[in-house]
Amino acid sequence: MKTKEVSAADAVALVHDGDVVICSGFGPVGVPDALLHALAACHEKTLRPQNLTLVWGGGPGDAVDKGVNRLAREGLVARAIGGHWGQVPRMAALAMGGKIQAYNFPLGVMSRLYRDIAAGLPGNLTRVGLGTFVDPRQEGAKINAQTTEDLIDLVTVAGEEMLYYRLPKPQVALIRATTADTDGNLSMENEALTQDTLAIAMAAKNSGGVVIAQVQYITEAGTMAPRQVKVPGMLVDCVVVAPAELHMQTFATPYHPALSGAMRMPLEAVPSMALDERKIIARRAAFELLPNAVVNLGVGMPEGVSSIANEERLLSYITLTAESGVIGGVPGSHMNFGTSVNATAVLDTNQQFDFYDGGGLDLAILGLAESDARGNINVSRFGPKLAGAGGFINITQNSRAVLFIGTFTAGGLSVRTGDGTLTIATEGKFRKFVDQLGQITFSGEYAAKAGKKVLYITERCVFGLTADGLELLEVAPGIDMERDILAQMAFRPRIRNPQPMDARIFRDAPMGLKDSLLAISMLERISWNPQSNRLFINFQGLKLVSPKDVSDVEYAVVTRCKEIGHRVNVVVNYDGFEVLEPALEAYAKAVEHITTHYYDNVTRYSTSAFLVKKLGPAIRARGLSSHIYETRNEAESALG
Repeated sequence: MKTKEVSAADAVALVHDGDVVICSGFGPVGVPDALLHALAACHEKTLRPQNLTLVWGGGPGDAVDKGVNRLAREGLVARAIGGHWGQVPRMAALAMGGKIQAYNFPLGVMSRLYRDIAAGLPGNLTRVGLGTFVDPRQEGAKINAQTTEDLIDLVTVAGEEMLYYRLPKPQVALIRATTADTDGNLSMENEALTQDTLAIAMAAKNSGGVVIAQVQYITEAGTMAPRQVKVPGMLVDCVVVAPAELHMQTFATPYHPALSGAMRMPLEAVPSMALDERKIIARRAAFELLPNAVVNLGVGMPEGVSSIANEERLLSYITLTAESGVIGGVPGSHMNFGTSVNATAVLDTNQQFDFYDGGGLDLAILGLAESDARGNINVSRFGPKLAGAGGFINITQNSRAVLFIGTFTAGGLSVRTGDGTLTIATEGKFRKFVDQLGQITFSGEYAAKAGKKVLYITERCVFGLTADGLELLEVAPGIDMERDILAQMAFRPRIRNPQPMDARIFRDAPMGLKDSLLAISMLERISWNPQSNRLFINFQGLKLVSPKDVSDVEYAVVTRCKEIGHRVNVVVNYDGFEVLEPALEAYAKAVEHITTHYYDNVTRYSTSAFLVKKLGPAIRARGLSSHIYETRNEAESALG
């Protein structure tokens, strides 16, 4: 063959009765919709193929009738194994109605199973899912009574409980890219995400299956640069050129260069949120952001936190991410969820979950649908509605801190605010703090045993997780605790000394969050030992961008030294510290001032050779000792 290009009808003719089919796509982003359209049309016309096992991770659909929703036909699919179900309601209806066998795996587990299958491994071993509905001691990820086969085992490894997940080997992979050459090499230059495209193709090919790729363009063999190729042609059996309406970048956006990294958008163009309950919640959540933190934002309510971070000019101090693989920038929302404007990098989804599962997240901000008194959360199943877990389980179990954010009640809630207080104009019809959950997507008991910081943030109050369950920590100004909080809950939380929520949250004006968060962060970085007359300053991970950042640092250190009341000996940790050129001279001046007026002796340490070469000369130019040791022990020994 001179080319691997075929028609969509010829491509889907390669799918046979009983095949296991993996479909790429992350929610509304990068869905191979032309292939799914052709497969549905084939079944409608011929009633073939039949009894497929359909596998997906991120719920490739538009929440109505596109994507995997097209395949929601009795007889076409016999079994479905999905990570997220919220965007594929037609398939979810078949599952909830008992018309197909169905499972809901954590998205991160699905993502890594593709790679495990590609590597010839029998399954995936992980802690992810313990204590939740995917644990075999609860539901084993099974959605209905018709689903009887166990695909998840509880095992013990080196004395530790873990879960072992399995997927059937795929016979067909449906993937998507931007351009294919005539040899089948694929590039993804117009795509907003790279997803798990390579891993899916490899899993199918190494299982003896076929790989069908949907693209926009065909080019001659040999015209792609090697580093441009995302999926090599040796893995691709055939290529289908899709019409534009079936190859949208997302289901909301035909194409925007900012989503593919081809341009950077001025962030001033990103619209601000109106001051309502959603913005109030996002603002309170933003108080938990810390400089240099790596943050995951979930779908729905958490999307507003990126807007607040942009309004408050915090984006240069934090890194926002999404489980789709985007790092940095402003994560997208609604039908652009999973994308990012001005992203720093885009990883494959399985690589992002490697980072998440390994503990790389400082903070996760996710939706609050239902909570019980023990702090368990359900976001995955509500009566006849199946939303699915998506990446929720991976993220919440492995992030250092977790915020669950959402309105206190649901169904018609209306509030009045803007003057620094909050009034409930119309109460929601449905309670969200309940006695019993539909299922457990987050285990409060598991998190409490691990000592994880967990907050539950609503428009009117904030709860924290303790070993005894939920504790009321904050109440909004203007809210009556008995009437507006306790009377609207199915249980009574622990109450000791709740504090008022910050009034700035409820005023229609910028909160000045950047200055206050930097100052709070700095004060927490300074510790004093009066017995040894030693001050320890932890600058690890701190990033100074402008002279204003330097003044915040100087203010915090001077304030602490004045509180002590005499000159001190100081050890400074500079590991991971960054000072950009606009701030370097101001920082050197601040060091000179503080050292001259408040220190007896000071030593510094860092493992960064680059920092030593950059900061050392700036300090030395002011006549100060500039030696930077490699370890804390060396720095403290030198101090004496």
